[in-house]
This record gives sequence, structure tokens and C-alpha cells, in this order.
Amino acid sequence: MFSNLLGTVYRCGNLNFTCDGNSVISPVGNRVTVFDLKNNKSSTLPLATRYNVKCVGLSPDGRLAIIVDEGGDALLVSLVCRSVLHHFHFKGSVHSVSFSPDGRKFVVTKGNIAQMYHAPGRKREFNAFVLDKTYFGPYDETTCIDWTDDSRCFAVGSKDMSTWVFGAERWDNLIYYALGGHKDAIVACFFESGSLDLYTISQDGALCVWQCDTSPEGLRPKAPTGWKADLLQGEEEEEEEREEETTVRGKTAPAPEERQGKVKYSRLAKYFFNKEGDFNNLTAAAFHKKTHLLVTGFASGIFHLHELPEFNLIHSLSVSDQRVASIAVNGSGDWIAFGCAGLGQLLVWEWQSESYVLKQQGHFNSMVSLAYSPDGQYIVTGGDDGKVKVWNTLSGFCFVTFTEHSSGVTGVTFTATGYVIVTSSMDGTVRAFDLHRYRNFRTFTSPRPTQFSCVAVDCSGEVVSAGAQDSFEVFIWSMQTGRLLDVLSGHEGPISSLCFSPVKSVLASASWDRTVRLWDMADSWRTTETLGLTSDALAVTFRPDGAELAVATLNSQITFWDPENAVQTGSIEGRHDLKTGRKELDKVTAKHSAKGKAFTALCYSADGQSVLAGGMSKFVCIYHVKEQILRKKFEISRNLSLDAMEEFLNRRKMTEFGNLALIDQDAGAEDGVAIPLPGVKKGDVSSRHLKPEIRVTSLRFSPTGRCWAATTTEGLLVYSLDAQMLFDPFELDTDVTPARIRAAVRQQDLTGAILMAFRLNERTLLQEVLESVPWDEVEVVSSSLPELYVEKVLEFLASSFEVSRHLEFYLIWTQKLLLVHGQRLKSRAGKVLPAVRFLQKTIQRHLDGVCKLCDWNRYNIQYALAVSKQRGIKRPSEPLGSEEEADASDDDDTLHPLGEGQEDGDRQLV
Repeated sequence: MFSNLLGTVYRCGNLNFTCDGNSVISPVGNRVTVFDLKNNKSSTLPLATRYNVKCVGLSPDGRLAIIVDEGGDALLVSLVCRSVLHHFHFKGSVHSVSFSPDGRKFVVTKGNIAQMYHAPGRKREFNAFVLDKTYFGPYDETTCIDWTDDSRCFAVGSKDMSTWVFGAERWDNLIYYALGGHKDAIVACFFESGSLDLYTISQDGALCVWQCDTSPEGLRPKAPTGWKADLLQGEEEEEEEREEETTVRGKTAPAPEERQGKVKYSRLAKYFFNKEGDFNNLTAAAFHKKTHLLVTGFASGIFHLHELPEFNLIHSLSVSDQRVASIAVNGSGDWIAFGCAGLGQLLVWEWQSESYVLKQQGHFNSMVSLAYSPDGQYIVTGGDDGKVKVWNTLSGFCFVTFTEHSSGVTGVTFTATGYVIVTSSMDGTVRAFDLHRYRNFRTFTSPRPTQFSCVAVDCSGEVVSAGAQDSFEVFIWSMQTGRLLDVLSGHEGPISSLCFSPVKSVLASASWDRTVRLWDMADSWRTTETLGLTSDALAVTFRPDGAELAVATLNSQITFWDPENAVQTGSIEGRHDLKTGRKELDKVTAKHSAKGKAFTALCYSADGQSVLAGGMSKFVCIYHVKEQILRKKFEISRNLSLDAMEEFLNRRKMTEFGNLALIDQDAGAEDGVAIPLPGVKKGDVSSRHLKPEIRVTSLRFSPTGRCWAATTTEGLLVYSLDAQMLFDPFELDTDVTPARIRAAVRQQDLTGAILMAFRLNERTLLQEVLESVPWDEVEVVSSSLPELYVEKVLEFLASSFEVSRHLEFYLIWTQKLLLVHGQRLKSRAGKVLPAVRFLQKTIQRHLDGVCKLCDWNRYNIQYALAVSKQRGIKRPSEPLGSEEEADASDDDDTLHPLGEGQEDGDRQLV
């Protein structure tokens, strides 16, 4: 099941803070990720839209969210249970959506109109989206929405340089009001707190302050007319009145008699952000009503903080060199979130302390390769942007980025210790990075400049190898000295993949010359075997026990070999399983274009029974190696904003003049585009909006056996077994029931109860039975467990460490199981290794947290002792007082810093 999306933190759309202000909701492609800033975690909602997400609206209570994509399809999502409640189509592209502060209505801006809907309530409804009113007025596309605090009115900005104020109810003195005064498109409009006073901001950096002559309490409800006032009126008047109730048509210049007795606005002031006159478009803005804080972002990456209505500048800083696409302020006004779509940046800044709460950036170009650390805690990725990023699988955050490569990274791998990362690049270098000091401590080069296409490190971590793309050679270096040990020649084509055997000193190299060569390190790198293939080799990998070799070739086949005897043991034909889509500009059908597609990424599962394969397709296939059948096919994306997603061509885009995909309709539509040509004001005609093609560039299975990851066009996708709840019994019998299990616990038949609980395999029942065992009887019970169940108990303990508070109790269980069954588990090391690694990962995480807490407490105790000693030295010179006062002051001075430090330590652990 899909678990998380890493590697991409923001792509397009608007950012939102949750009600408590501790989490940021960020749209990433056609998915939505929630970044928990307090607990330092990120999670992706288990849902996806048909196109890239364009806007997200959050209800005031934080329970519901409306997610709208570029095609106008909307999802009503419950953020509590993280599920989709309703689907709706707005029949047009929606620019923004906003809930009213009371949560009863929401408004969407679509085209040049605004539509108000009844917000879905907590009770079940036949239709969750009921249209209340449609508001007309602007001549061009509407861009932004803002509500008054009492939900009586809302304002809508437009690209026609006007701002419209509409009444949410039928007010007698305010139906609509049009405001001008700008010379460019409106970017944002904001009401003042508890007032109808309004701020409007345009793209050219102008801010207008509007004062209203009426307070919100001065709005008068409109008296009922027509059929409501007189039941004798005809049907025509009745229908007209009903149409007036559901439609509001605004006029920019109403008649004088219509203005009498109505609300009036007057402009108090007009301010400009770009006083120097430089052409720098204002692209995003946010306003915090309680603190009167205005935040504005520009196309150059600069943002300003102003205090309104005086327009006092507080800060002017630069967060990026790219356009600021979205800004959000949390409820307290302390944290400001910035989204930069150009580089995929997401920043959360605390403006009072001038410090970053969150600073994340994905690969702004496609990711090419990934690797898991030996304990499964970290994932390293390399991209075409030349960056190497290391991600924490538990939190989902990138904690270090290496930028030493000057060209695209082609391969990444961990050494066996897990503290060294080795990468290869097209810049002609292979680099080794230290995760202790976060530095590049080795750089390996070839005698002649060459481009490296892949990298591999042996099981000892002492030998580094890289394959060349242009010289057809394999280079071998020593990790200790950094010297070139050997150059392996023999291939007649570019090297596509390298892999060391996990158990022997054997290197397998795959090449486009239709061979896989096995090189023996113990025998002076002599070629022991050459495996002949029927097509070009694209990927090669060893089974975790080293007894089998899998090779993916250009003809969509996966062949399996015995490396000892150089004998082929099986093959899988994967052409029909790839099922590639048809690109918009393809001249041939998807069925015929699939002949040129193949698997380019290959890896074994942790137990070696299955193999994962992916390539130029939206599918990742899992095959059973022994049976050579397809076990499951994962669809990594349904995002139609990517190319090659649909199997058949969209006939509606075909005209007599050709395909509409050839016409770049959105050129120059983005705010703040680059202006490379003199005299061009709205973008360069030569610039094109590229539609990236869906593909899988790399696959890796976690050493823990619980999840696997894929680098794709969408980002780094992680699929996990831990993200779903299912009923998966083991050797189930009709006599095994929860009642019988609990009865066995009451009769102190603890071993029998544990065996029955694992056969039923319900997590809550397993936890109840294991925790009912007294800690001093754990050794006796664990020694009586059959060997078949020991592995399952270890897997359960590893998963329980992540959620349970009974740390010492489960550590006792782990210790006794490993002491009693250690020798027998060692004989089945290959099968048990994923469970042991999963256990090591969870225990190591707890160790790091407890060590950090102990360090904080030790420091605070030392600080308290130092303060008490200092007070003791000063005591004789102080005036004498009562003994109780002296003791009280001692307690205050000594204990206060300790309590303060303990609180910080707890926060650090969280």
C-alpha cells in the first residue's frame, strides 16, 4: 500500500496551516502532504486527483478540506480519518476556494464568476455540494477570495484590475460594490478585522487601502418581496424573484438612484512596493488580521513584511532566487510558510526570531537513483540537478544535501556500515561522503576524463567500482587510499549497471554489448564467466544470498542466472506487463510503442523470493522468481498532467490543423516569468511548458523487508506493509477464537495463548496477550515457543517499538528470544535477516532519542550544580536573613534551570 511521498515537498497550488498552526498542508503534484512541524514528521494523504492540485480550501474547524485539481475535479476529504467523502466536478478551471469563518458556506472562483455553495456538515447528506448563489461582475478571470470575520460579506479580486465586494446574504444596502484604482491584475484582497475596510494588492506592487462608511452591524436585511410578501402575485414575478435569489449580477457603474442608501467605499491611501521602479512582479500575499501583518512575495524570491494600515516595513529578505508562488500565515501569526514552485522549495519562517522552522527542497529535476541504508533508516537519492540528498524514512524529511557534483548524479549506494555514501556522476568523478561529519572525504577520478553511469561498493566497503559510459571500462579504486587499483576492459559497449555479490568478492557488470561479465576480485579481477544475452543489458542485481543473478534486457525480458555455473535458470517476458501509455505527440499507438520500452530498474525483495521491475511505464511489477509469474502490479500514478498516462489518444484534441498539444496556450500566463528578449512584457514565445513523461528510474527494497521505494517522475514513492490494516491469519483453525485465547490467558496457558493469537493474527489481541505475560516469566515462555513462531514474534516486537510506551518490557522480550533461539536463528540468517534489521532500526531510533534526552538532562544538572556552587560562594557576603528564606532562595535558584532544561529535553525527544 502507498505509504509516503518523499523527494518533493511542493510543486504548485496554495499552502495552508492547520487550525492549531502546527502543520502545513502542501500540494505535491496530484497528492497532498501534511508536514507536522511540532513532531517533525511528514505524511502524504492516501488519495490522488486526476490532475495536479491547483487549490486547497480548509474548513475553519480543520476537519474537512476541499482539494481541486487543474481540470476542475474536486475531492471532499476528511482530515480526521484521511479519506475521500465526496467527488464533485465544477465544470471549469477553479482558481481559488475559501470557507466562510462560520463554516456554513464556501466560495469558489471559476472563470469570471464566483459561486457560493452550502458547506457540507457533519451529518450525512445526499449531495455535499449544493449551489446557493452565483455572482457575476468581473470581466476577466477571478483570482482571490477573502471573507469578513462575521461571514456576512466576501471580496473577490480579478485580472481585470477590479475588486468586487458581495453580500453573502440578501442585504438591503450591500448587494455588490466594485473597486478600481489598480493598473494590473489583483493578486490578493483582505478585509480588516471586524470591519468592512479592505486592502487590495495588484501584481505591479500597488496596495490600496479602502474605508467603508458602514460597519458590519450596519448591514440591513432586505425585506421580503414578491411571492413572499403577497401570495396573490403571478407566477412570472415568482420565477423572477427566485432567479434573483440565486444570481447576483454586478455593474461597474450602477445608476445614481441605485447608489442611494447603499454602502460606500473611499480610498484612504495607495502605497507602492517597488519604489525603485524595477520590474519585479508581486506574485503572492497573505494577511494576518489579528496582528495586522502583511506578507508579500515577489518573482525574484524576495518577500516583505509590513504592518498595516501604516505600511511600516518590518523585514525585507530573500528566500530564493525563484518566484514565490504561495504564502500562508499560521493562526498565531508567528510562522510564515513560503512555497517556491520553480525549485520545489517549502520554507516555514519564524519572523520574530528570524529563524527557520522548516527548510526543505526536493530535486528540482528528475531523480535518477536511490539506495537504502543497511538498517533501513535512511534513503539517499541522486538527481539530474547534481545534488545528493539523504532522507529520514521515519520523519520523511531531508536532513543533509551534498552539492559537490557539477553534473547529473547517475548512481548512489551505501557501504555496509551505513555511514558512507558513494555516488557516481556524469562530471567524471566518484565521490564518497561521510554521514558523521557531512563532508566529501574521497574523490575518485579516472586517468582520462570519462562519464560514469553506475557505481557499486563491495560488502566490506573497501573496494569501489564505477562503469564508464564512453570508454566501456570498469574502474576499481581503494576506499582507504583513494588510488586507482585496476581498469577492467572487455566490454564493447557502455556499462549500464554494476553489482557486487553480497557474500563473495565477485563483481557483475552489465553492458549494451549484450553480455554480463563476472569479475573475481580474489583472482586479480580475472573474468570468470561471460553471460551471453539476446539483447542489450540494462540492469543487473544479485539475490540477497548471492546464489542468483537477475538481468533486465532491452527486449523487456528478465533472465535469471546461476553465477557459480553460468547457467540460465529462468526468464520472464514482461512486455505485456509494462503496458506503456501513448504520448500526446506519438504517431503510433501505445500497443506498438511498447515494443521499444523495457525494464530499466530491477531489485530483489529482502527474502529473495520476488523481484521488482520498473521502467518507461506507470507500472511497477512484482514477479515470483521460482514460479515466474506476476504477483502484483502497482500503478505509481494516475496524474493526467504527466505525459504517456493514457492508453488511447484524446480525439477531442485532434483538429483539422493538427494536435492541440502542439499549441502552447499557457505561454506567458505565469506571473513573474523570465523576460529574455527586449521589449517582451508577458514572457518569451519560444518558452514551452514541458509535460514530463511518467517513468520509474530506480527501485530498491528496504533491508527490513517492510517497504520498498521507487524514484519516479512524481517523486520518491514509498510503499509499506505497515500502512494498512488487514486480516491475515496464519494456520487458522475453527477452534481459534478471541474468546478461547482470553480463556487460555486466564488459565495461565500463556504459550498456548500466544500461539493461538499469532494464528489469528489480530494486532490488538496479540498486544493484549504478550503484555499479559509477567516480566519474570518471559524467559520461560520464550523458550517454549516453536521455532516457526519466533520470527513472527520478532516482527511484532519491532513494529510495537514504534508505537508502544512499554520500552523495557519489549526489550526484555527481545533479549530473551535472541538468547534462547540465537543459534537456531543464525542457521536461517537469510530468511530472518529482514526481521532482525527491522528490529535494529526501531531499537536504534529509541536509543538515539534516549541518548539525546540524557545528554540534555546531564547538561542541566551540571548547570544547576554550577549555579548552586556560585550561590554558595556568594552566601557569606549577602545580608543575613532567616534560615527558611535562605533555603527557599537556594531551592528557587537551583531547581528552576533544571525544570526548564527538562522541558527542553522532552521537546527535543519529541
